[in-house]
Amino acid sequence: MSDSPSYGFDTLQIHAGARPDPATGARQVPIYQTTAYVFRDADHAAALFNLQEVGYIYSRLTNPTVAALQERVATLEGGVGAVCCSSGHAAQIMALFPLMQPGCNVVVSTRLYGGSITQFSQTIKRFGWSATFVDFDDLAAVEAAIDADTRAVFCESIANPGGYITDLDAVAKIADAAGLPLIVDNTSATAYLCKPIEHGATLVVNSMTKYLTGNGTVTGGVVVDSGNFDWSASDKFPSLSQPEPAYHGLKFHETFGALAFTLHGIAIGLRDLGMTLNPQAAHYTLLGIETLSLRMQRHVENAEAIAKWLEQDPRVEAVTYAGLSSSPYFHRVAKICPKGAGALLTVSLKAGYDACMKLVSELNLFSHVANLGDTRSLVIHSASTTHRQLTPEQQTAAQAGPNVLRLSIGTEDVNDLIADLDQALTKSTG
Repeated sequence: MSDSPSYGFDTLQIHAGARPDPATGARQVPIYQTTAYVFRDADHAAALFNLQEVGYIYSRLTNPTVAALQERVATLEGGVGAVCCSSGHAAQIMALFPLMQPGCNVVVSTRLYGGSITQFSQTIKRFGWSATFVDFDDLAAVEAAIDADTRAVFCESIANPGGYITDLDAVAKIADAAGLPLIVDNTSATAYLCKPIEHGATLVVNSMTKYLTGNGTVTGGVVVDSGNFDWSASDKFPSLSQPEPAYHGLKFHETFGALAFTLHGIAIGLRDLGMTLNPQAAHYTLLGIETLSLRMQRHVENAEAIAKWLEQDPRVEAVTYAGLSSSPYFHRVAKICPKGAGALLTVSLKAGYDACMKLVSELNLFSHVANLGDTRSLVIHSASTTHRQLTPEQQTAAQAGPNVLRLSIGTEDVNDLIADLDQALTKSTG
């Protein structure tokens, strides 16, 4: 099909990137389970390796199944291109890789998934990069944290685990004034609930492991490029604006324009880092995306009902969910996530840490797993698991304190989920 802006989300999630197989007429995108591709002739091979022609060389770089997924996600996010890779964490490194040099830093939100906090605070130091953590509600602090060595600003649209919604427009304005790209992790919202590019984001990353696939079967990540950033406006991004030695002095931005970041991610990022998405995982994710809007509608409906029920329960100290009118972020829902505040929430128990640990064991329908975004409802005690590596202060800032549980609300019958929570609360709190 011809992907047109006139098509609605429900149509694009099924058709974008999917065309009948030219050899067989197969309607579903095939799994191209192959390592390499036969060149037409020697000139064709040389043109591909010189980036003079787009095509398939080797599946570490490009694969037809993965390419279909890249086109579909980029279309849904409103970007010009995308690079799929092996996980959400890989996507974050892939997003930073063309931007950073030793000695450079990235300004990031304090409200991030625990693994992302560890990645930014510890792991990226091995590349000679650093991160400055800031409360993104304090816009003056965000602006003050940016210095001459800053190369990007990073946040989540809906933060994991607390459901905090970032004022993307305000943060994008700060990043733009500083001549920096804004990178937004859209995993918890997906393009159905939030379109970060429409709010000024330069790059959007997703852990496709979560809502995009939606069934807990594969891991995958993606970086979507808006195509709106001028990589040659300053000397801050030489990987994209200056001659690339590996391609005989080719300048990615000068040569490829809006697709510079995407093609750099494939030609250099995947080539050298090798964080490749396999075609079977891409196939599962394509299937999952076909029902994304339907699932997200039910996820949101269930989450709103459960959050309201928990907020009224006397055994509960607090519920963090932006879809509640009592939330300090409720006013941002209509602007940033007009179709709903997502399906992640946290619940703090008055009975404390021990009650949280017992409640996890007493639940029947909620699965105790280190994942989110599944059709199945999931629960985890973040402080002892996903956020265990953080300091108590970092846990509190990330809304993952010792008496806090994270719930990822699935698409089951909401009355069954409430009944399960009720009986587990009774057993765990006395």
